[in-house]
This record gives sequence, C-alpha cells and structure tokens, in this order.
Amino acid sequence: MIHFDSSTPSSPEDLSILAGTRPTPPFLIEPACGADLADYRRLRTAEFVREQALFAGSDADEIDDDPRTVVLVARGPDGTVLGGVRLAPVGAVDIGWWTGSRLVTTRAARSSGVGPALIRAACAHVESAGVLRFEADVQTRYVRVFSDLNWKPLGEKMIAGRSHTRMRYPINPFVGLAAATKSFLGDTLAPLRAIRGGLGPAGFVGDDGAPVPGTDVVAACDAIIPSMVERDPEWAGWCSVLVNINDLTAMGARPIGLLDAVGAPTRPILDRVVRGITAASAAWRVPVLGGHTQLGVPAALAVTALGRTADPVPAGGGRAGDRVRLTADLTGGWRPGYTGKQWDCTSARSATDLAAMAGLVAELRPRAAKDVSMAGVVGTLGMLAEASGVGAELAVADIPRPAGASAGQWLTCFPGYAMLTAGRTRRAPGLPPGVADADCGSLTATPGVRLRWPDGVTTTVLTASVTGIGPA
Repeated sequence: MIHFDSSTPSSPEDLSILAGTRPTPPFLIEPACGADLADYRRLRTAEFVREQALFAGSDADEIDDDPRTVVLVARGPDGTVLGGVRLAPVGAVDIGWWTGSRLVTTRAARSSGVGPALIRAACAHVESAGVLRFEADVQTRYVRVFSDLNWKPLGEKMIAGRSHTRMRYPINPFVGLAAATKSFLGDTLAPLRAIRGGLGPAGFVGDDGAPVPGTDVVAACDAIIPSMVERDPEWAGWCSVLVNINDLTAMGARPIGLLDAVGAPTRPILDRVVRGITAASAAWRVPVLGGHTQLGVPAALAVTALGRTADPVPAGGGRAGDRVRLTADLTGGWRPGYTGKQWDCTSARSATDLAAMAGLVAELRPRAAKDVSMAGVVGTLGMLAEASGVGAELAVADIPRPAGASAGQWLTCFPGYAMLTAGRTRRAPGLPPGVADADCGSLTATPGVRLRWPDGVTTTVLTASVTGIGPA
C-alpha cells in the first residue's frame, strides 16, 4: 500500500505538537480489486472511447484478460476511484519485461497530482516485483510528465492515429549490487597486488581460488557476514563450506580438506555453527583438517578450502566470441528469511549429486569459468569478462531460472550452485535432475555487460569493470 499526497516533505518542525494533526492524504494508491476494477474500466471508456475517440466501442484488449496483469488505482478519502494504471509482462513467459498502459484519471483529480503519483507507484511496483525492463507508449503531449519522473524517450510511433512516444523507465539493480559487493576491490587490494605474486599468479589474478606456486594445490577462502552467523548459525556454517567448494569447482579442482576459523559470543551459537559446518563437511565428503575456534567474541566465520588440480581453469581465459553457458541447480527454494537474496538448492541434495556438480568444470575444461557469487549472475559474468579483458552479453529469455524467482531476483541473488563457463565445446553430461545447462550468451569485444531481449533490443547494465582489478 503506497500513500501519496500533494504536500511538500515534512520538516522536523511539522512533527511537533504545535503543528497539529497533518491533513488526510487526498488519495491512496493500491492494487485494485472487485468494484475498483469496474470503476477503473469505466474511467477508461469515458476517456479513451468517448472523449479521445481512440477506440470504437471499447478499449479492452488481451492485457485485460491476462491473469498476471496488475491494476493500481488511486482512491479518494471517500473511496471514489480517481484514476488507475495497468501493468503487465510482455509475452507468455515473464522474463522481467513489463509494460504500463491505460493510465487515466478523472478530470477533477488532475490538479492534485494523481497522474504522476500513479506513474511513480507503477515504477515502484515493478521494481519490487523484480522487473528489469519497463516501458510504455505515451501520448506525445504527456512526454514531459514522464521525463520529469526520469523516463527516457526511445522513439515516436502512431497509435490509433495519434502521436505516441515509446518511453522506458531505467531499472538497473546490477550497478548498486556491484558497488556493494565488488567494485571497491581494485583500489582496496592494490597494495597486495604490488607485491610479487600478490593476488595470484599471472592469468589467475583475483580468481575464485589461488593456485599455490610450485604445487598442484588450489586454495580458496571465504568469510560469512557476522549478522548471518548470529541470525542463522547452521545455515552460516553450511554456506561457509558451500561457497568454498564452489570456488574450487570453478577452477576444476578436487576438494581435499577445509580449515575453519569460528568465533561466537555464546556456546549455543558456536555449537550451531559447527553443526552446520559438520553437515556440509559430511555432505561434500571433505574433512575439516583444523582451524581456530574462539568463544566470548563477536560472531565471525571464515573457511579455507584446499583442492587439487594439475591444470586449473582461470576466470580470465575467455575470448571475444566465446559462447557463455550457465549451469544452475533450479531445485529448492528461497532460504527462509532470505527471500530474493539466497536460493537454497544444496541442503537437500545427496552427496552423490553434490559430487557430480562439484566435478562439472574439471570434466568439461572450458576456457574460463566462475561460480556465481553474491554479485549475482550478471555481476559475476561481468567479473569473468573483466578478468578476460572483454565484455559480455546475456540473452534474457535463454537464462535458466526457477519458477519461484523473478528475473530480477534470480540475476541478483546468490543462487546456491551456478557456474558460468565460456569457450566450452560441449554440454554437461550426467547432471542430476533439476540442474539446467544452457547456452545463454557470449563474450564480446565491447566492454561492459548487456542484456539482449527477444525483440532484439539490448540494454546496458554494467558499463565498466566490476572489481577494478582488471584483466588477470
């Protein structure tokens, strides 16, 4: 439910007891139901059929019959519908591309800002629904209204004999996610890289794991955020192993052992973290060889994994023109408490299934590989491309995705098990049921990451390097 009013933002003085009671907002915007839909359609008929004569008899179309269509209406204090707008996905499968249409208000309500408020509410709704591309055909006389709300014009067209402008509202969760998780790394880690061998040997700088010079050992290390350790200790313990096994998997290494460093404020939290680590150690059949354990300290958890391979697969081995494949486990669901952020596909898997998935990259030997991390599918592909000194493009409709996740959620979450590979010559054989393996993109000579849509349109989502570390 979204409240809008036409007043200016309140200052702290407005909230004092001397200011009195704030006036009731002149309208409320929320999803329509029941009689609201009938009132909204009557407004549409009055405006688009009788007043503007854009349609003969009725302006109803197939979007009205689509059960996925959402209608937002603005209601006055007395419940009268003052306006509305409808939102719907494009195509039979929702891939994160939606349009807005049939925006209408009563004449009496226009001066109170109902129209712009409905546009803002529509944008907020689709962003919360995980939509990545949102467009509308706007009568050209109203372009200024949309432009003032940050919509971008794409081109002119005629609809029902009247000039319209195709406009797009910019939605890009990927830049913010990269900034929060990866983009600071280049500058922060520069002092380490200045030392000979720092951040890994040539060709593996900044990779998922680090080949230990002079050996066939690959080491990987990941830490779990303290709030997760305290909030969900068993899951934190499980994930500390999961993310390290994924790192070794991406480099084609066979895991041989783990080291853990665990700190907890209380014994119950400590024991629950260790239970999670133990369960994961048993599931992947990789022993914890040792580590460090401390009680009575702030929550902390980091795990190092050791693996073996004579020929590690780099993240930076890709070339422009290489096809990109995503191999992802689509079983499971959102971890309770982490909807839209963490997908759990591994905790119910058998040890046999987990071993098959962990051996994928070693078996297929692609030119480049990277496991999907907290930067999500798009951000991780951006890192692979950056390490390879190229750019990348993803075909949105070809990306394998579970039914329980929107496009925006899936491309920005931690998916549990997902591997991006480039320059691979064959499909993965013998994967467990529920694991998808799809050709869904390519590496390009043009830097950055772009999404390609079924109508041939591309949208640029990352324009620069993700980490700032640069080519490996």
